Amino acid sequence: MKLMIVDDHQVVRQGIANLLRNLLPAVAITELDAGLDAIARYGSVQPDVLLLDMGLPDVSGLEVARRIRQRWRGAAILFFTMHDELPMVRQALEVGGMGFVSKNCAPEELAEAVRWVAAGKPYIEHPIATRLALNQERPVDHRLRDMTQREMEVLLMFARGDSVSKMAERLCISNKTVSNHLALLKSKLQVESSIELVHLAVDAGLLRLGQEGRAGRA
Repeated sequence: MKLMIVDDHQVVRQGIANLLRNLLPAVAITELDAGLDAIARYGSVQPDVLLLDMGLPDVSGLEVARRIRQRWRGAAILFFTMHDELPMVRQALEVGGMGFVSKNCAPEELAEAVRWVAAGKPYIEHPIATRLALNQERPVDHRLRDMTQREMEVLLMFARGDSVSKMAERLCISNKTVSNHLALLKSKLQVESSIELVHLAVDAGLLRLGQEGRAGRA
């Protein structure tokens, strides 16, 4: 089995790789720390499973999945992330993710998820699947429920401190389009300032404490 792991935290990435080498026989692992590298190398590696973090330093995991699925429709993508809020899970599945597990899961469950996704079968960590089925999530601001994938990406990137020009480059859109997204986000989410956008992302669990970026720049 060929596995590509994309996570920007070296210790986490190497730990995952070592765990899976012990739990999965004859697995060949490619480790990457950035989304654009994953997109560039996917075709040459052709992994059986792409194990993908949601929050990456260049483009979001959602954008990586979308671009890869546009070029390789059969790509088997398993999201492995700290973000387990249902809006993010739904976004991950909508861009073509075949599986979703949190970084709180047991190593054996992660290995099982990799096996299932490699076999072409969907896998969602049981507690998350239960919440999806029952539509019972942790309290999340109701304003986030109808956000589009692109709106969610812009919100996450902005909240962690990315500038308008950096977001434009990563999402392959113009600065003006990013600014329009931010203006529409403020209107849609009923906030008046940039810092309120950041606080909303943190309060909803879409951003880990310590990742929140500079506010007040748009």
